Amino acid sequence: MLASRISRLKKMEDNTQFNTGSYESSVVGFVCPKSKHLTSTFHLVNGRWEATIKEPTVFFPEIVRPMFLAPKRFMALIGGRGSGKTLVEGDHGLINMHDLGRNMMCIREFQASVSDSVHAVLNSEISRLELDNADVTERTIKFTHNNAMARFMGLSRNPESVKSAFGFLDWWVEEAQFLSEKSLRVLTPTARRKPKKGLPGKQKEIETNEVDMEDVRMVFCANPASSEDPFSQRFIVPFKAELDSTGVYEDDLHLIIKMNWSDNPWFDESGLEAERLFDFNNLPRSTYDWVWEGGFNDEIENGLIKPEWFDACIDAHVKLGMKEFGITKVTHDPSDLGNDPKATLVRKGNIITNVMQRTDLDVNEGSDWALGVAINENADQYEWDVGGMGVTLKRDVNSALDNKRMSVHQFNGASKVDQPKAIYESSGASNIVKQKTWEQVCRNLRAQCYLKLRDRVYRTFKAVSEGVMTNPDELISFASTCENLTTLRAELCRMPIKPRSDGLFELYTKKEMREKFKVRSPNCADTLMMSERIHDIISKTEDINFASFY
Repeated sequence: MLASRISRLKKMEDNTQFNTGSYESSVVGFVCPKSKHLTSTFHLVNGRWEATIKEPTVFFPEIVRPMFLAPKRFMALIGGRGSGKTLVEGDHGLINMHDLGRNMMCIREFQASVSDSVHAVLNSEISRLELDNADVTERTIKFTHNNAMARFMGLSRNPESVKSAFGFLDWWVEEAQFLSEKSLRVLTPTARRKPKKGLPGKQKEIETNEVDMEDVRMVFCANPASSEDPFSQRFIVPFKAELDSTGVYEDDLHLIIKMNWSDNPWFDESGLEAERLFDFNNLPRSTYDWVWEGGFNDEIENGLIKPEWFDACIDAHVKLGMKEFGITKVTHDPSDLGNDPKATLVRKGNIITNVMQRTDLDVNEGSDWALGVAINENADQYEWDVGGMGVTLKRDVNSALDNKRMSVHQFNGASKVDQPKAIYESSGASNIVKQKTWEQVCRNLRAQCYLKLRDRVYRTFKAVSEGVMTNPDELISFASTCENLTTLRAELCRMPIKPRSDGLFELYTKKEMREKFKVRSPNCADTLMMSERIHDIISKTEDINFASFY
């Protein structure tokens, strides 16, 4: 009885101290991953983190310091294995609960029960950090001195249920790479401003249990999956250039931190170094980068192009000393299916200098845009996909390019292959019997051009990675300055080859890819594929075989 009374009195004392601002807060220290030395230390003063000389009670990697000193509405920790992302956010969330009284909602896309959540991680960290006044049950975690609590929720079965979760200032989304587009759409605007009433300029907040949107923080932890996945499209792809350069992207709304094993000061003590070195020496580089370095996982079984092949082609003209020599060709995919973007590509010789997308144009406006690119680039050839509504563009295209030194071509992927009786010369990327003709190898023109591209990419990979000497005419390079290189990589590497009983090479149609694989049309990839087609007749110029210039 006495012990129970003492416990209640202690809770009352702690609650009073917290409410008066005299509660002793955690002291957080930040550690350099290379030197393993403490770089700075902070504690709470009036709800803000300020520098102190106190001994730290909790340690964090140096790279996550902005999460405390400059928090944003949306924060993301992205990276590979051994980075410590989960422990970082677990400790960060617990400190916000324990020291600031902020309720935390812990989210996963797939959670059949609380045992599938981060509940065990938080419980373990409470013990390790020796946090006081924790009341841990099977379903919740609560601090009794300030009533701050953590709850756990899965989204996959009923994403709309998150809208009823009021009063949570902190949101932790673990394994965010698995979020569906629907879950992400309902999650991010969930927190709302407190309602107000009154005349304009004289409004006052109504007392409710809702929280102020400006004070809400959402932290996403993820090892990126495909660059085409909803989370990557929302929180990584728009900021990729700066993330690759500095490891951190920050604006008024976002704080995105790329955090890998090399940023974890305690990695050497994790026991994972031997496994990392083994993977480094034995896995394809693209797979290693995904597992350990937080790269995109764009590889699929029986895909057209392997990620490591594509990556070898980035700036291959620099690596191999290829010159920008040959015709300039511009290709355009009108993309009249659904809401997919229109795409336009510029190819100079065997160097892809740009691949562009527009989502704000209709078919005719998209055609005008692509024609403008072709004219500005002084292109020798212009070709567009006439599938769907693309066939209606012929008059406008011819009119726009009248009196221009440019040959105009229509691409119909379903038509027969070019040069059907010519012998196909394999690069070794495909298991195709030698001495077969193009009509014996490919189902249609689209398949032929994609197979040409596959062989070209593979030959470049062999030349860059293994030093295999190859005719420069048979290589390709993707300039690193291309606007949508990440999208092009994902579309090519995630494009499955269609199995056929007759052995003919064929790709799934756009409609099949949308319905069967739930991916958007590969419009950037298709513009590249179309650029593989060689035309001998050049209007209003001499009859020159420009293929010889490659």
